[in-house]
Amino acid sequence: MKYFIAGLALAATLTAQVTKPEVAGVTNYTQIESTVACAGATTPEAFAAIKKRGFASVINLRQETEKNANVEAEATAAKAASLAYFHLPLNGIKPDPAVVDRFLEVMKDSANQPAFIHCASGNRAAAMWMIKRVLIDKWDIERASNEATELGLTSAALKAFAFDYIKNHKS
Repeated sequence: MKYFIAGLALAATLTAQVTKPEVAGVTNYTQIESTVACAGATTPEAFAAIKKRGFASVINLRQETEKNANVEAEATAAKAASLAYFHLPLNGIKPDPAVVDRFLEVMKDSANQPAFIHCASGNRAAAMWMIKRVLIDKWDIERASNEATELGLTSAALKAFAFDYIKNHKS
């Protein structure tokens, strides 16, 4: 029994299974089990493949002013692939907590799961997922931070923003 409990404790501290398969039209594709994929720049042509991978929604964190953001083309491609599409533009230098609030509402709706979340590099997507892991999934901050790093969170500013958001919203 002692070993069983120790094994459960060890399993609970590990991050989810992260894989990084190649997907045409997607930069930095990183998937956690079958619950989410976080990625960088994604072309609208990739949405059919994303749908075939079992995703129900696409969450685009890119601002329309970013080079090659293609927000309208993505919305059209998502609709054609029968994917729910959410454009939640998040400024990576000065993130708006209201965008995170909306992101968490989208993530709470099981109809949007599993979700494909992307920005330009994967940093914003990983930061948002980290916040979701702590506030919705009730992970501890260290475990969520480790997973976010595996997903591509390298920006110290975005990591600090995520920590601050979590601290100010944790119940």
